[in-house]
Amino acid sequence: MSAVEDQTLVHYEVHGGAARLTLDSQHNRNALSTPLIEQLHAALDRAAGDDTARVVVLGHAGGTFCAGADLSEASANQGSPEEQAAERTRIFLGVLSAILSHPKPVIAAVDGHVRAGGMGLVSACDFAIAGPSSSFALTEVRLGLAAAMISVPLAARVNSRDLARALLTGEKFDSGHALRIGLLSDSVEDVQGAVGELVAAFRPCSPQGLEENKALLAAPVLAELEARGEELAGVTARLFTTPEVAEGMTAFLERRQPSWATDTE
Repeated sequence: MSAVEDQTLVHYEVHGGAARLTLDSQHNRNALSTPLIEQLHAALDRAAGDDTARVVVLGHAGGTFCAGADLSEASANQGSPEEQAAERTRIFLGVLSAILSHPKPVIAAVDGHVRAGGMGLVSACDFAIAGPSSSFALTEVRLGLAAAMISVPLAARVNSRDLARALLTGEKFDSGHALRIGLLSDSVEDVQGAVGELVAAFRPCSPQGLEENKALLAAPVLAELEARGEELAGVTARLFTTPEVAEGMTAFLERRQPSWATDTE
């Protein structure tokens, strides 16, 4: 077991009737490494059976909620790049499905940056609250990749024209814009205060009623993920074998512009 795999990357505690899941992999900006995804999945399972929690709050340590895929892991020479990419995508699909199908409401508490696959986590949650220091971007297009798996929950939340611009430009936007386009439930100054108020709103609610009503809302997205999961995993796997993705990831890790970028107007 590696040092990272042996670390606690997702903390679990119950406070005020909410299971608090905190992403804490700050060395890579809470990127979606395999260990983090596996620990998040385990924490979601734990919260589902925790009778002391009526709701789940997904938060983060550090200034980034989630930076998306762990590109250092993705670029490691561990077998076929295509097979590795497909397997990582399937594991991530499992987490998205676990959030969507969770018997309890899941709230994303964002007080930092969200990129790429992190946008999938936010859009899969039932509610998303972000503070003024938060920023958002679908950066896959700038790496030669596609937002394959996360496009499904994103399309269920974000207005189609706004999603097209975010997907096709990779532009960064703030929490006010994220609220206007439908990604967020609220943009606030005090994230923890707003989350606390929302958590309190569920205290009079029947656990059975919450589960059944949430299932009604999530059913169309879950059905599409199930129907298209292998297809979307295949898109990611195929792209990871291309020269453009190799250049895009190398440029990202070397903190330089990729070869196709241009400054001409």
